[in-house]
Amino acid sequence: MSNGNDNRRMVKIFDTTLRDGEQAPGCSMNLQEKLEVARRLEKLGVDIMEAGFPASSPGDLEAVKAIAGIVKDSTVAGLCRCLEKDIDAGRAALAHAANPRLHIFLATSPIHMEYKLKMTADQVLAQALAMVKYAKKFCSDVEFSAEDAFRSDPDFVCKVFGAAIKAGATTVNFPDTVGYAMPGEFGDRIRYVKEHTPGIEQVDLSVHCHNDLGLAVANSLAAIANGADQAECTVNGIGERAGNASLEEIVMSLRVRRDFVGADTRIDSTQIYSASRLVTQVTGVKVQPNKAIVGENAFAHEAGIHQHGVLANRATYEIMTPESVGISRNQMVLGKHSGRHAFEDRLKDLGFTVDAETLDAVFAEFKLLADKKKVVSDRDIEALVMDTASAVPETWKLDHWAVNTGSALGATGTIRLQFRDGKFSKEVSMGDGPIDSIFKAINQIVGKKPELELYEIGAITGGSSSQGETMVKIGWENRHYNGHGVSTDVVESSIKAYLSAINAMEWELSAASHVEGVNSNEK
Repeated sequence: MSNGNDNRRMVKIFDTTLRDGEQAPGCSMNLQEKLEVARRLEKLGVDIMEAGFPASSPGDLEAVKAIAGIVKDSTVAGLCRCLEKDIDAGRAALAHAANPRLHIFLATSPIHMEYKLKMTADQVLAQALAMVKYAKKFCSDVEFSAEDAFRSDPDFVCKVFGAAIKAGATTVNFPDTVGYAMPGEFGDRIRYVKEHTPGIEQVDLSVHCHNDLGLAVANSLAAIANGADQAECTVNGIGERAGNASLEEIVMSLRVRRDFVGADTRIDSTQIYSASRLVTQVTGVKVQPNKAIVGENAFAHEAGIHQHGVLANRATYEIMTPESVGISRNQMVLGKHSGRHAFEDRLKDLGFTVDAETLDAVFAEFKLLADKKKVVSDRDIEALVMDTASAVPETWKLDHWAVNTGSALGATGTIRLQFRDGKFSKEVSMGDGPIDSIFKAINQIVGKKPELELYEIGAITGGSSSQGETMVKIGWENRHYNGHGVSTDVVESSIKAYLSAINAMEWELSAASHVEGVNSNEK
């Protein structure tokens, strides 16, 4: 999508959905899901994507390495503390990246230095200087972040930034780590840093705002208006506590109000909605209906006076079009007579790129659904792709199921599953309802009883023939796993979602067992 006037100042978008977003409670993703999100972020056009925190775990290091291996058009960053071992892990993870960035951070606020770091200001300054120099040995693109910068002494931050720039940092980041700032004062602080940091004109000044007071986007925009060159954000605003600045809100605020801010991004805004939906699907965390830009009601008009105005001229109540963020008003109807070519084109329009094998599987499911529904909607297709193109190998596969239930009977669930070795297992269990009984039967077959932390079910579209979409989250040994399932039968969609989460758990446990075995042999 064209960004309009080429003379307008371009702001870089640093997306941290895969790091800050993913580490938020309930937002964990497995490796294949992270790769799919990374591909979508690259298609969206983010300048930099922070793929993870390599030193935090072997799994995170491998995820950053895998993402760095497939992303070519965006810079891939790895987060590191100001420690040599962290930087070593980061450079190992980014070794094969086309455009790597080492992102190192150290707190500069009095409360963090005293209680978390137990370091003096002089020690922090020396550590920042030494670690930027160390990182620069291995990577030409180094970002330095002053954690909790807004609650830090402004002159000390300028001093640390100046030292980092002298040591080779190409970006310095000013975070509002706890979401404390007000827009006016945050903008003033950014202007102060721009005016008092030696060498700042040679590098990019970034901001990273949290949403604890609901002001992350407002603070980011105030910073951009006062000279910030880069905004750090996440899709749907996911992240620690109340989340981060929302990518889609920053991008569309700059584009819609280009007259006021005078800045833009290289983001392809028509990919925003599909990226939002993908992040929702893989994390299981939905956006509220009235969420700006991507919420279900963002372009809905119920009041009569609004409807009349929109019918006469959309600009009466819409400051941007649904199409500008990728919400299609394409009226092409897909049904049981639709061909493979039309279906594949529709997938591309929705932002999905699938291999031939996955296309075959999704198209087969589409045909089955089209036999049950006269018209298959975009939301139906999207759900089919996410359900069929499973990111995790199927340890357990559904063969068949049945439930007996009634107000005076209780519920009895029967299920037969196929293990990956081809053998079948069948169990019958009683429960408080059909879902409870069938989940208990699955647990008996699997031999584990994970905690069901989240169970959500809803209709994808209107009408009695709508597909039911179920999301579940289970917990096992302090790890959390998401599952997603769709079917015109709500019990079956629930079974599919639960099995999806079970398979994610089994796959991770199997991979961990393999790593332990290799390490044991090496010893």
